[in-house]
Amino acid sequence: MEKLMNSYETLFVVNPQLSEEETKKVIDKFVSIIGADGEVAEVKEWGKRRLAYPINDLNEGYYVLVDFTAAASVPAELERRFRIDENIMRSIVIRHEDK
Repeated sequence: MEKLMNSYETLFVVNPQLSEEETKKVIDKFVSIIGADGEVAEVKEWGKRRLAYPINDLNEGYYVLVDFTAAASVPAELERRFRIDENIMRSIVIRHEDK
């Protein structure tokens, strides 16, 4: 039976105090989680941007947007991993209805 693949995007904010190498490792970690059970369409690194409000006494965050297609179980696992990773300040996963 063929798996139903849905279109999603996730935006996550990485701690800006990490070095470039550490930030790249965090991004690669989450892209590989998505790639294991889905297909990554595009990764856009927005870079450091000012936050709307301070989080953990930080006013900036490193923003990353990832477009992907995956089975319905992948976003739940992705959100679980975002919550337990101390380098992720905020995250959201959205399903695209019309793609």
